[in-house]
Amino acid sequence: MLKKSDKARYGSISIVLHWMMAILIVAVYACIELREFYPKGSEPREALKMWHFMLGLSVFILVWVRLFFMMQGHRPLIEPTPPVWQQSLAKAAHVALYGLMIVLPLLGWLMLSAKGKTIPFFGLSLPALMAKNKELGSLIKEIHETGGTLGYYLIGLHTFAGLFHHYVMRDNTLMRMLPCVRKK
Repeated sequence: MLKKSDKARYGSISIVLHWMMAILIVAVYACIELREFYPKGSEPREALKMWHFMLGLSVFILVWVRLFFMMQGHRPLIEPTPPVWQQSLAKAAHVALYGLMIVLPLLGWLMLSAKGKTIPFFGLSLPALMAKNKELGSLIKEIHETGGTLGYYLIGLHTFAGLFHHYVMRDNTLMRMLPCVRKK
C-alpha cells in the first residue's frame, strides 16, 4: 500500500522516486566516466555514451514526476528544527539540484541537436530541438560539462548534509527519506 507523507516521514512514492533518481543519476555519471576507458569510436564507448543520453533523458522525465508529487504533499518536519541558515542553505541546494536535473538533460539534448546527431531514447529517435550549428554545439557542450562537474559537488554536499544531520546533529533529516525505517 502506498503511504502518503506524514509528520515524520515522506510517503512511499516520494521515497521511491528519490532513490530511483539517485540510482539513475549515478548511472548517468558512471556511463560518461566509464567511456574514458575505451578508445574513441569503439563500440563500448559509443554504447556508454548512448546510455548516458538515454538515462539523462530519463532523469529529465522523472524530475517532472517528482515535482508533481512534491507539490501534492507536504514535507515532514525536521526534528529538532535546524537553524534558519541551515534551512535556507538546504532550500538553495535543493533548488540547484532540481535545476541541474532539468537543465543538464535539456542541454545534452540541445548539444546533440546542434551537432546534428541522433537523440536516442530507448529505441526512439527524438526530434532535434535546434538546427545544426557545430559552434553552438561546442559551447553548449562546455556548459553541459561544467554543470555536470557542479553536479558532483552538489550531490556530494547533499549526501554529506544527510549524513551530517544524522550522525552529528542527530535529527531526523535522513530518516525521513530512508526506505523501510521502523519506528522505535
